[in-house]
Amino acid sequence: MKAILIDDSADARQALKADIARWCPQLEIAGEASGMVEGLQLLRSKACDVVFLDIQLGDGDGFQLLEQLGNTKAQIIFTTGLDNYGIRAIKFSALDYLLKPVDPDELIAAVKKLENHQTTSAENLRLFTEQYKQPAQNLHRLALNSADRVHVVHINHIIRCESDRNYTTFYLNNNTKPIVVTRTLKEYEDLLEPSGFVRVHHSHLINLEHLKTFMKNDGGYAVMSDGTNVPVSVRKKEDLLKALGLS
Repeated sequence: MKAILIDDSADARQALKADIARWCPQLEIAGEASGMVEGLQLLRSKACDVVFLDIQLGDGDGFQLLEQLGNTKAQIIFTTGLDNYGIRAIKFSALDYLLKPVDPDELIAAVKKLENHQTTSAENLRLFTEQYKQPAQNLHRLALNSADRVHVVHINHIIRCESDRNYTTFYLNNNTKPIVVTRTLKEYEDLLEPSGFVRVHHSHLINLEHLKTFMKNDGGYAVMSDGTNVPVSVRKKEDLLKALGLS
């Protein structure tokens, strides 16, 4: 696979090249660029399979580059030192990223995803741009990478999420089949908590917009809009009551 590196730090590019040579020899460096303009020229003149893209470039930023580039068959892996909100925007869009300084294990895992053909869609990139530009409380859509496709769902359509080890299942209110993704519930708790979601159990995250009743008997459980009963753990009961303004 051919890779292009775009980063305004020569030291960061050199370090990533060294890591790729050592840990991911299946990648060939096809070119590198130090800014947005140079990166655009390179991507338009050379085909590649993956772009390692820094967000904050000296003459622009990564999402401006992607907007100007338009549709691309290359996969995008961000290499970034962004703050938590910037990372949150990337996660909302189901895009992959590596925090600087790059951890070799995370680099290997990201390249393995490429080999498993987990693709970056144009919708992923549009969603990233949308999330990056909006305040956190105004985020409306979430991209979910399942085994065979990317699902873009409206947050208010999500009733609940349920974990099974490193998998999370999303249950929606628009009569679609549950969506299973290979990310932990903890990641989605961090993403969705500002949008009115509450972790009520180690295996369950619920959308308060779809909570119909909280039953105090039988140890406590939440009745959701789809008729399911979701257990509420003793440890999480106080969090739910606080979210409902009852504590």
